[in-house]
Amino acid sequence: MTEQQPYEVIRAEEGWELRRYPEHVVAETIVTDVDFEDAGNRAFRPLFGYISGANRVTQKIAMTAPVVQSSSQKIAMTAPVVQSSGKDGYAVAFVLPAGMTEADAPEPTAPEVHIRTVPAQLVAVTTFSGRWKEESWREHRAELLAAVRAAGLTVTGEPRFARFDPPYKPWFLRRNEVLIDVAE
Repeated sequence: MTEQQPYEVIRAEEGWELRRYPEHVVAETIVTDVDFEDAGNRAFRPLFGYISGANRVTQKIAMTAPVVQSSSQKIAMTAPVVQSSGKDGYAVAFVLPAGMTEADAPEPTAPEVHIRTVPAQLVAVTTFSGRWKEESWREHRAELLAAVRAAGLTVTGEPRFARFDPPYKPWFLRRNEVLIDVAE
């Protein structure tokens, strides 16, 4: 069983949840000249290499879920990861195991892999199944944005896309999420 990023459900609504995620560390890379659906595939090799021991101490790190994809055009290295189409490409991140700090994470040997700490977040989330298609993500993103605004919450960042399952899992069993940071 793959470790999943921990969170606390603050409120459950029809079709979405409000969650609190603790501070966590990610291994992240930016891929360019790809579309939404190819970004995760292109980023997988260097990120998987990192957790498989392509780091300064050749330490293997357990695979966790989700893999988070965002637009590199709209983020700074210290900002939450975001998802939307951007001319500069996509940032794709592996969430590292709970309890691992940026100081504990081994230094990557691949120059395109970066380690960063994501601060604790209050996040609106909707879960859906299916293929990793931009059209599906956009549809669920629009529904979640409407629900969040109707609930009187203030959006503080761009939506991001999270996928939990390997590509060999049947598409109808895959778990995907849209995440949107909201104000406390």
